[in-house]
Amino acid sequence: MPELPEVETTRRGIAPHLVGQEIAHAIIRNPSLRWPILPDLSAILAGLTIQAVTRRAKYLLLDCGSGTLIFHLGMSGSLRILSVKPGYLIAAPEKHDHFDLVLGDQAILRLRDPRRFGAVLWHAGDILQHPLLVNLGPEPLTTDFNARQLFAKTRESHVSIKQTLMNSHVVVGIGNIYANEALFLAGINPRIAAGRIAITRYERLVQAVKQTLQQAIEAGGSSLRDFVNSDGNPGYFQQCYGVYGRAGQRCKQCGHTIKQIKQHQRSSFYCPNCQH
Repeated sequence: MPELPEVETTRRGIAPHLVGQEIAHAIIRNPSLRWPILPDLSAILAGLTIQAVTRRAKYLLLDCGSGTLIFHLGMSGSLRILSVKPGYLIAAPEKHDHFDLVLGDQAILRLRDPRRFGAVLWHAGDILQHPLLVNLGPEPLTTDFNARQLFAKTRESHVSIKQTLMNSHVVVGIGNIYANEALFLAGINPRIAAGRIAITRYERLVQAVKQTLQQAIEAGGSSLRDFVNSDGNPGYFQQCYGVYGRAGQRCKQCGHTIKQIKQHQRSSFYCPNCQH
């Protein structure tokens, strides 16, 4: 599943092509995504100008003035810009290309979603009050996500720190890959209860989360299965993994064997020597 670095990489790739552009129309080839695409969405969007492209958690938000177009990439989705250039023919849509946003300059923002767990939604009100966004926790790369906030949120919690990091009500956008990597960088065992962690360790963890996500964004995210960025290229952060997917291999820090366990149906990877 695309996580925060993949979504942010996509946002940075598409924003320069979208901001300031008028929308000509939309093409809906398959409305049956996670939630049905509005049948009159093309008519709603026609003539609107994209004023900003932002991100909240794993949602991409296109501010169109009178409302916001919301994209979610689901399990396997990707957004690509197909630019119009002299002598360049836009590729014909393929089986999983379910939605096109056609711009005034005839460039296209195309959603490909093989598993159809993504979303294309329209919201005419305050976007931060949308039901999908209103109860989300802080963004991990902002000052709102800090050790004091995380420490206070987890007092008396018996939930593992790994599950806590992946709880979008605590902090948004941290999926399985980056929770594993941040915990390794911070030296914290993924099984330890969040309520048992001292604030000094939370300071290291918060810094590790921010560092891991920033490095992943700079590397263009991770490409384990389907993810490609807006240019159609994969991310490369998987080449930097310390523990994720490395069960049975030697720890890069101490040489011990990386272990793999299951936590709530998700795989956790850790070094039993480096992470306590």
